[in-house]
Amino acid sequence: MSLTMAQGMKRLGTPIAALLGVALIGLVATSWFLNRDALRQAVEAQIRAVTGLDLVIHGPIDVSVFPASYVSFHDVGLKGSAATDPALSVDVLTANLRLLPLLLQRFEIADVMMLRPHIRVVRTPDGESNWTPFIDTIARTMKPGADNPVSFSEIRIQDGVLSYDDAANHLSEKLDDIDLSLAWPSISRSFAATGQFDWRGERVDGAISASDFLAALSGDRSGLKARLSSAPLKVAFDGSVADRTSMMMEGVLTIDSPSLRSALGWMGGAPPGSGGFGRFALKARANLVGPSIALTNVNVELDGNVAEGVMTYANNGRQTLQATLAAGNLDFTPYISTFRLLASGARDWNRQAFDLNALSTTDLDMRLSAARVTIGATRLGRTAFGANLRGGALALSVGEAQVYGGIARGSFGIARSDAIADVKAQFQFTDVDLQACASELFGVTKLSGRGNLNVSLVASGSSPFGLASSLDGTASLTGHDGAISGFNVEQLLKRLERRPLSGGGNFRSGSTPYDKLTIAVKFADGVATAEDIRVEGPAARLTLTGTASVPSREYDMKGVASLNTPAGGPPGFDLPFVVQGPWDDPLIFPDPESLIRRSPASAPLLDAVKDRKTRDAVKSVLERLTGGGAKPVAPDAAAPAAAGGNSN
Repeated sequence: MSLTMAQGMKRLGTPIAALLGVALIGLVATSWFLNRDALRQAVEAQIRAVTGLDLVIHGPIDVSVFPASYVSFHDVGLKGSAATDPALSVDVLTANLRLLPLLLQRFEIADVMMLRPHIRVVRTPDGESNWTPFIDTIARTMKPGADNPVSFSEIRIQDGVLSYDDAANHLSEKLDDIDLSLAWPSISRSFAATGQFDWRGERVDGAISASDFLAALSGDRSGLKARLSSAPLKVAFDGSVADRTSMMMEGVLTIDSPSLRSALGWMGGAPPGSGGFGRFALKARANLVGPSIALTNVNVELDGNVAEGVMTYANNGRQTLQATLAAGNLDFTPYISTFRLLASGARDWNRQAFDLNALSTTDLDMRLSAARVTIGATRLGRTAFGANLRGGALALSVGEAQVYGGIARGSFGIARSDAIADVKAQFQFTDVDLQACASELFGVTKLSGRGNLNVSLVASGSSPFGLASSLDGTASLTGHDGAISGFNVEQLLKRLERRPLSGGGNFRSGSTPYDKLTIAVKFADGVATAEDIRVEGPAARLTLTGTASVPSREYDMKGVASLNTPAGGPPGFDLPFVVQGPWDDPLIFPDPESLIRRSPASAPLLDAVKDRKTRDAVKSVLERLTGGGAKPVAPDAAAPAAAGGNSN
């Protein structure tokens, strides 16, 4: 049986070999007798029929039939009849020919390869481009039954350059080192393009496919898959596209970037500030109409913050972003980490100028809610707030935030005027923990209790120091059931009542409890003036007057501390005191003259001295005995509020 099969194969192989031999002889003969001018003209006609562009040849033409069948045109330009500059210029355009039609003296292009092409796309203000005739022609020739059907289904581009100019949007871009393959198989309606190119110094891998290429060229609905991948950014889309009156796309959009700040910088934009905007990921249902894109079912992640909701982005000459998002945990610390109100390692305000350029690049309208929010050292519970940025003016509004054990509401606005920031803030804190609130907002660590705080302030400046120097407005605080730590007014007053000249002693211990705390101040040009400051406790009370300088962060105030007395009883002991020095470590000491006058031994002596110089000398000696005076012993021995501590 094996012998029979061998004989059969031998009989079958003989005609095949003969056929191949005839084909080889035909190819050789064709190469000898081929009309090369007719071949060149046929190729030119097919390219013109497919593209609608005229072939302008400036260089030599190479024609080969065997062993490879092709026509190569050197220094070629393709342009429409109305175009003055070529839409496409190619160093070498090679049309590979189909073998079997060539044997029958028919010239059909199998595919086209372009070496070092320069593709020029110009978009006019009416939305048309110099490639519109090509798109119209190829859509017509791909239709079934067309007079000049498409004869080839693949174009390869090697080492190409694409330049894009959009006069309406003042946009100009360039792609370099393009290696691309375009294919639309004749047995299907699909189209696919895959390849690589350089854009703004980054290598980009891309792929795009249309399920119905003819519909896509005609502006009808077609399935579309697209992918772009580079080091700064990856983008993928899976959906459909149509372009009747304007571009419309609908499908699933996915974006991923290891650094959103780097990706935006690569694309020509920049987020505000210099902190945050790192890892970014987005997945959403996208609906694009013209220059606007609406995103639903959004799941977005930025710097570890994850949120869900809807977003809308538009670019009608100005970028606009609208969003409504909900999140579990939000941490805004990265975005404020580089912002410093105070100079590093100093008590002075930061004098570095603000960078306000980011306020003018984008319009923003955002609504955001979160179960927990972190802003530096501040922790907020359930929070709802909005941000609106329009025309360089930023407005933040807090509908309600759970903070410091209470509720906060308010607004904060920044308007740009050249390099000057005009700031306006209005906040209300209701039933908050005063210790946490005063510590984080004002750096005051000696106050406890619960209360309400209302702030209404305006300022203008190019730096934090400029804002502090121009501060105007009001602030009020009402507290209850708390204490002021660092001194004990009751013990101090009782001791000085018994022994007015008992000396400075240790005034930095204990605390002064209060039932009610009232503070009302008015700001003008950076100076806060006390309008009503009262501390009412079970055993003592305090009142304060004077000013506090915001730019220099210093107190210059006077007060009176009094012991409470029963109704109908004798008047209590009153002690005037002075508060001076920096906010974080003020000098607080009793008024020496009042102590001298309360002393039975020294008061007559002070009154008996009529000469002013002698009187001042006696007073100075008594001040040293009492530990009072304008410059007490030392910050660690002086009283922090009105003196206090150990009784004698």
